[in-house]
Order: sequence, then C-alpha cells, then structure tokens
Amino acid sequence: MLFNTLAQFADQFAFLNLFRYITFRTGGAMMTALVVSFICGPIIINWLKVHQKKGQPIREDGPEGHLISKVGTPTMGGFMILLALVVSTLLWADLRNGYIWAALGVTVGYGMIGFIDDYIKVTRQNSTGLPGKFKILLQIFIAVAATLYIMSLTRDPLSTSLAIPFFKTVLIDLGWFFVAFSCLVIVGTSNAVNLTDGLDGLAIGPVMIATAVFALIAYVIGNSVFSSYLQLNYVPGAGELSIFCGALIGAGLGFLWYNAPPAMVFMGDTGSLAMGGALGSVAVITKHELVLAIVGGLFVLETVSVIVQVISFKLTGKRVFAMAPLHHHFEKKGWAEPTIVIRFWIIAVILAIAGLATLKLR
Repeated sequence: MLFNTLAQFADQFAFLNLFRYITFRTGGAMMTALVVSFICGPIIINWLKVHQKKGQPIREDGPEGHLISKVGTPTMGGFMILLALVVSTLLWADLRNGYIWAALGVTVGYGMIGFIDDYIKVTRQNSTGLPGKFKILLQIFIAVAATLYIMSLTRDPLSTSLAIPFFKTVLIDLGWFFVAFSCLVIVGTSNAVNLTDGLDGLAIGPVMIATAVFALIAYVIGNSVFSSYLQLNYVPGAGELSIFCGALIGAGLGFLWYNAPPAMVFMGDTGSLAMGGALGSVAVITKHELVLAIVGGLFVLETVSVIVQVISFKLTGKRVFAMAPLHHHFEKKGWAEPTIVIRFWIIAVILAIAGLATLKLR
C-alpha cells in the first residue's frame, strides 16, 4: 500500500525513493509486524482467556508434566501472527505482485482451517478437532489453487520445473505432475510445522530461522544481477516475497514474546498450519522446494519420527521412540523443556547454514 501510494512521488521527493528498495520495505514490514504483535498481543490473549476458560485441551497420552504445567493456557494465538503478517504485508508490499497474493492466500487459507480445528477442540474440550481426511482435503484444495495461480505467473520452463540444488543447469520438467509435487511441499510443510508445535517456543523459532533464509533466497532470485552471479534461476517479481518473509519474522518475534516458556498462549493449528503453508508456498515460488527440505530439516525429522513410530508399532507392536514426535521422546527421557527447545533451535540454525550453502556451491 505504501509502495503503491508513495513510490510514484519519488521523483518529486527524494526521500520517498526509499520505498522503491525491497530491503527498506522488508525492514519496515518486520518492524510493523513486531509492533502490531506487541500491541495486539495482550488484547488477543485476554480475549481468548475469557472465551476459552479451560484453554487448550491437553492430550492425556502426552507427557505427564503437560497435564499440570499447560492446563488453562489459551490456544488460537496464531491469530495474532496472522493479523500482524497480513497488516504488515498489505502495508509494505507491492500489491500488484501476484506472488504476494499467492503466499497470503495459502497462509490465510491454512490459518482458517487451523482456526476451525482449534475452535472445535476448545468448544468440545477434546484434542480431535476436524476429521483428519477432511482437513487434508481442504489443504490440498488450497494448495492446488495456489499452485495453478503460481504457474500462471511464472515463465516457462520454470513454471513446471524442479530445480536441483548444487547443479546450476539442471531443471527437471515435471509437467502437470508439478501440481502434485507442489501440493506435497505445501501440505507437507504445513503439517510438519504442526507436528513440531508441541513445546513452548519450539515451532516458532525454527520457522523464523527458515523464513530468514527464504527472505534472502527470494531477494537474490528476484534480482537479475545477483541470480546471474550466483547462477540461480531468475524469477522476476519473486524478490517481493522478502517483504512477506520479513513480516512473518516480525510477527513471529512478537508472538514469541508471549509464547516463551512458560507460555501465555499457544499458537494452535491456527498458527502452525498457516506458517507451514507460508514456508511451503514461498519455496514453490522461488523454485527452492528441495532446499526447504534442508533448511526445514528439523520439521522433516519430527515428521519422520512420527511415521517411523506408527509403522514400527503396526508391524512389530514395538515403539522406536518413547513417544513421537521426537521432542516428546526427549521429554520422556528427562530433558527439561527449555533444553529441548534451545537445542532444537541450534539444529535449525545449523540446517539453515547448510541450506544457504546451496546458493554458492554450484
């Protein structure tokens, strides 16, 4: 909004030229989202406490300590993230850019699915929520619609191609199978973040770390000079996603202020599904889907732990982990919650550095 309104007057007022720079607007989006989160946070948390009363239902088969330490904590705090993200993005991004609307559409759409799921859990006071198959179908529908729109915005042959990290000239044209692959990335990332969201501050930290990496990736591949120098696939217009990513980081930081142990609010599926969808959509637009598997390796690890646990129990009747996802396994082993969270953040930083290395190692 500010870009579309003020940048046109840059020739008359030199200082308005700042609004033409993506880096300036990314910083502005981050700070705006942070301020919105700080201001709206207490209001939203108090409203949730009043209307939820008993807070988020706690799984009886989960770690025993959760039945004591987390009872009564309100959920749906992801609404705070969505509010700050949407307001900040609309304020600072170029609203003529289709990629911005694609990323926002997936994020808000998945947030709405999560909101309905959380609402059912809170009102019924159980941890089931929406039927799993129905929730996945809704996610797939949104992912398909977003993918088709993204393909229409992206030039050939990139529109249906998969870029391979470390190989500068390798592009695998998936044709219409790209739609299925893109859905796998978006839906998979969304649910992987959801599985990771089990401890105070655990999911939001790695999400912000991964988002920071993709803010840089979006900026580079959206710049013809930088992408040419680094031998990356140039995607015109994708640089604007840096502003979206900056807004997500700012919103995440503001939420973490209230989600740090002991949490005043949980993000719920409202936040985890939305943030995972945001990461997945940005990865698809920037043609760095496989890099997301590296940068978001922590989410992959959490998901794999659940899959391995289920398969092992069904085939052998034995569990590989004390409890899945993986962070609960370490809880069962006696690790303190802050210890698990900080160590998982460290792993996320290491994986982020590994993901960034793919930009140069070609």
